[in-house]
Amino acid sequence: MDFQLSDDQRALRSGMRDLLGAVFDRDRMRAAVERGGALDRALWRELGAAGFFALRLPEEDGGVGLGLPEAVLLFEEAGRALLPGPLVATHLAAGRVKGAAEGAAVVTAADGDRPVAHLADADAVLAGGGPLDGEALRAFVAAARPVRSMDPLTPLHLPPPEPVVGGPGRVAFAPGRVAGRVAFAPEPVAGPAVSAPERAPAYAGRLRYEAALLSAAEQLGSAARTTEMAVQHARERQQFGAPIGSFQAVKHLCADMLARTEPARAAVYAAAVTGDPLEIAAAELLADEAAVRNARDCLQIHGGMGFTWEADVHLHLKRAWLRAATGLTAAEAEEELAAGLGSAPPRSGSSAAYGPGRSQAGGGA
Repeated sequence: MDFQLSDDQRALRSGMRDLLGAVFDRDRMRAAVERGGALDRALWRELGAAGFFALRLPEEDGGVGLGLPEAVLLFEEAGRALLPGPLVATHLAAGRVKGAAEGAAVVTAADGDRPVAHLADADAVLAGGGPLDGEALRAFVAAARPVRSMDPLTPLHLPPPEPVVGGPGRVAFAPGRVAGRVAFAPEPVAGPAVSAPERAPAYAGRLRYEAALLSAAEQLGSAARTTEMAVQHARERQQFGAPIGSFQAVKHLCADMLARTEPARAAVYAAAVTGDPLEIAAAELLADEAAVRNARDCLQIHGGMGFTWEADVHLHLKRAWLRAATGLTAAEAEEELAAGLGSAPPRSGSSAAYGPGRSQAGGGA
């Protein structure tokens, strides 16, 4: 079985890298940082026109008709470029929310009580009860509270913990304060009838794992990019008359970064082919670790320069931290894997297949 990328897949990945280099270069990325992460609608439409969001829709529905492995390649490139926005939610909303496939609509996700990314820019929100738009969305946005985000490219809002009913058939959201902290307490509010989002995960069933895998692909792209940045700096930076990459300690850091990235790549690509929830959970764990630890090591290799606002290293670290704390977290992935260990049948050739007291080498009576 050949697990190498096909020529078409390589061309797809290369094309997306070229596109992002043209429409979201470093200058535009820094401009996005300066405007607080507010989305560029023109860029969003460019992504829609390129098929980023409609990639997996059938061709008869206006999509590209490709699969999850190809989507992983595009999201890996998005992670490399630090492309901002609710990319996963809008991609998964294609065909479900009007305008999402074409990039005409920005769709984010309200995942339980976790902060919601890019809520102010959203045209719809995926919530436990289904997509939220129109009057319901406006009420939800009005009741949400902006919170400080560790990633300057990802503004966050804390959602109201529960819907507020203001009369028969009328639902709104009202903020209040309890015990010195912000809460959202029931308070009758007049307003048009709107549907309330359930306090449930934004994605259920298969979509939950697809969202986790696409997020892992973004983490993989970030891990690969910080490895490249570290190696380039180690080659160019001189100390004591020699490149710092010639020093053993720096060599080991760079080697460790590559040794984290490539197993994560293998796991993410394999999970995209199988779609197995346990393999996706494992891929998420490896990709999160690679993204966070690689960014930290890249910052270490850059030294004092890496801590400055002008360097891009800290942006990769902050985005990796944020992604690791959302969606399928490490603790949840570990629970999935642990639960799967008890339910998986013994594999042929493993010691478990022989039962207690018997070895693979055989053992008779």
